Parts: sequence; structure tokens; C-alpha cells
Amino acid sequence: MAYGVRVGIGASPVVVLAVVLFDEPVTVPPGELPVPTVAGAVGLHLRGRAPPPMPTETVDPRPAPRRQARGVARRDAIVRAAADLILHEGPAAVTHRAVASRAGVPLAATTYYFTGLDDLIGAAGEVVVAGWAEHARGAVERAARGGDRARQDAHVLVDAVLPPGGESELRGFYEHLVGAGRYPALARAYGEGRQGLDDAVGQLLAVRGLDGVPPGLLVAVVDGAAVSALSEGRDVRALAVLLVGELVDRSRAG
Repeated sequence: MAYGVRVGIGASPVVVLAVVLFDEPVTVPPGELPVPTVAGAVGLHLRGRAPPPMPTETVDPRPAPRRQARGVARRDAIVRAAADLILHEGPAAVTHRAVASRAGVPLAATTYYFTGLDDLIGAAGEVVVAGWAEHARGAVERAARGGDRARQDAHVLVDAVLPPGGESELRGFYEHLVGAGRYPALARAYGEGRQGLDDAVGQLLAVRGLDGVPPGLLVAVVDGAAVSALSEGRDVRALAVLLVGELVDRSRAG
């Protein structure tokens, strides 16, 4: 049996496909496709229909759970490393190389999970502002259990807003906070996450019987006291407690 396919141009400008089966040429008219049958009869045609698709192997697009978990853990490590750099050295310290070194991952990983530094800084900013809210919620839980009942309101409120640490940590925190506006992705993350902090502070105010004090006002007084104290060489917590104490006294008197 001779089997072959040849393509040629006939007398008219029409392409003629000739299929040779058992040495007998079968001319396929233009626009028709030969479809082999089970019996092997190649000369049968289906006008206007594409040939049936070839069977393909089905591939499950879902990643393996273990591999996916490793990817999530690596991404989280990169974000946490960037957040630490922001808090301790400022947003300008966030570079691909510095983050990779701090997170203990290959340099290429910092570009694999993020479109660029802005994307990474924005993700790190979300972690930072979430930490503020978590810190304030801790103060709410202590107050709800009565653990801070003996302490003055001003001390409890200031500790809920100020980050933990001494003068060095506070200075680094507020220096980065003031400069955050130069980084749109970071400023956006702080602005969008601020409501979580205000909600936690509002809960603390309610527990202490100070519902009349707006949470945003308390945060502004503490932040303003911190910036003033740092710029004037004064004790941050002492000045913040003094000013918040005046705010509390006025609220209770009113």
C-alpha cells in the first residue's frame, strides 16, 4: 500500500490536495478537510468543520500545598524584613539587597513576589500599621481584665499609643513616621490602616470611661507630644503623659 500526500497547483488557480490511497489518487476539493476514519478511509470529508481535536493530557493547575506554603512563608519573611528596616532605619533603607539579607532569602525572591520596591514598601507598611493596632488592643485587654485599674488614665492611654522602647526606639519610630509621606505606597498603607488603630484606642477609652475623647484626638496629642519632646531634647513619655492628663481632666470635667 502506498500512502502519501502531495500539494500542487492545477490548471486553474486552485490548490489541489491529492491523497494517494492504494495507489488511487483522491482529489480533495478546496475548503474541505480530510478526516481519517476508524477504517482508515482517508477520502471522506466533512465540509465546513474543523478536524476533531487531538486528545491532550489534563494537567492540574493547582500548586502543591507544601510548595504553596513555602512560598507564603518566604513572602511573609520578606515583608517582615522590610517592615523592620522601615521601623529601625527608615523607608530609605529598604532596598532589594538589604531586605534579602535581613530575610535570609535569595536576592531574586524580593522581585519574584513584588512588582517593585513600592509594592514591597506598601506591603511592609500594612504590617507596621497592623502592629500599632495590635499593640493598642493589648492595652484594651489588660484594661478589660482590670490589670491597669490602679494606673492613671494618662499613663495607660500613652502606653497604648506610643511604641514600646526607650528614647532611641521612639526617635527612630517618629523619624520614619514623619518621612513616610515621601513614599506614597507607605503613606497610603498608613492611611488605610489607621482606622484599626483608632478603633482599638476607642475601645480603650470606653473601658476607662472616657467615651467623650475622640480616638483621633488622643493619638494626635500623643504624636504631637513625642515630636515636640524629641525636637526639644525632652522626655517623650513624660510630656505625653502630662498633655494627655490635661485632655482627660477636661473631658471628665465637661
